Amino acid sequence: MKHLLGIEPLTAGEITALVDHALELKTQRSRGSITTELKGETWAMIFTKSSTRTRVSFEVGLTELGARPLFLNANDIQLGRGEPIKDTARVLGRMVHGAIIRTYAQQDVVDFAEYGKIPTINALTDEEHPCQILADLLTIRERLGGWEGKKVVFFGDGDCNMGRSWAWAAKRLGFELVIAAPKAFQPDDAFMARLGEAPVTLTEDVEAAATGADVLYTDTWVSMGREAEAEERLKILKPFQIHGGLVKLANPGAIVQHCLPAYRDKEICGTLFEERADEIFQQAENRLHAQKAILIALARER
Repeated sequence: MKHLLGIEPLTAGEITALVDHALELKTQRSRGSITTELKGETWAMIFTKSSTRTRVSFEVGLTELGARPLFLNANDIQLGRGEPIKDTARVLGRMVHGAIIRTYAQQDVVDFAEYGKIPTINALTDEEHPCQILADLLTIRERLGGWEGKKVVFFGDGDCNMGRSWAWAAKRLGFELVIAAPKAFQPDDAFMARLGEAPVTLTEDVEAAATGADVLYTDTWVSMGREAEAEERLKILKPFQIHGGLVKLANPGAIVQHCLPAYRDKEICGTLFEERADEIFQQAENRLHAQKAILIALARER
């Protein structure tokens, strides 16, 4: 694995190895033992989209591994003035050891990896959010013992980067995924055709989806760049909120997950969010450990 551009290109073995290593790194950190395998390296962090968890987890992770994070807001470098991504990549590729990119277009990350010729990480695009999925899988491993035989249900806007990344994870790992979303917010036919045969079901029936679930998952309904659609999106998606009634239909011991930021009483009931805060913020913490595993894996393959 030379880059992490999405869940789609990964094998089941690669995903499992990353989660296993993330758990090992988390355990070591809790004991005060931290590897500095990236000592002396500098990694560029190019962020077109703002962030809390992604930025902090990568900066802390790189620092703990002995590397220097170099944060570059796209508006503060020539990329923000129209320089092609391939030119930025060819410059940085001669100066830094790796790049972490959080932006809109998936093709920008793909092009950077091609022209920069250094390890490149997709820290979120409109197409996929692989770092979040790996942290989520780590949380499922810790809370439920693993994903084998489990049913994950994604509620809300299923045609988003998280919905698509979960679909690829289900295809690679074989667990059941149900995307409960209005028809207009389900992955389109072109994506489903590309996904091919996979244990993924699309439905508009939230109660049927929640029945027998092991993981109830949601994400914000108004992502960056969609603010103008907020009123209409909230109206259509309102019946797909995660609330206590749906949790009662799930399996005993089912967990509630939210990749944050959370807008209470929109995509998730505010009371339920606070009741399940420990699960949700464990999920957030696991971004650090998953991303350290990614960084080490890419550095070793360089």
